[in-house]
Amino acid sequence: QVQLVESGGGLVQAGGSLRLSCAASQSIFSINAMGWYRQAPGKQRELVADSTSGGSTNYADSVKGRFTISTDNAKNTVYLQMNNLKPEDTAVYYCNVRYKITSYATGDYWGQGTQVTVSS
Repeated sequence: QVQLVESGGGLVQAGGSLRLSCAASQSIFSINAMGWYRQAPGKQRELVADSTSGGSTNYADSVKGRFTISTDNAKNTVYLQMNNLKPEDTAVYYCNVRYKITSYATGDYWGQGTQVTVSS
């Protein structure tokens, strides 16, 4: 069973930076995308950023220009560099890997989540 191990969360003051990392415990084949989601208390989980196998990246409007996603495909690792953090970025951040099962079906692996807290 593949596990995604996250690290890098913590407490930071507004305007600060954090770098999240997520590594898969074993090789994953047929990856469609690797990305990060977050869930704040009382809110639904939302996409923060992802990077597709086709080479495109997508960002939530709220983080554009501040967050950067990168991947090391050889290591099945995905990173999220977060700069100029704001209190509204406070959430549990989850790593996600979406992989192809068939031509019409995909599956997801999820990390356990890492807390990011931004103080004002």
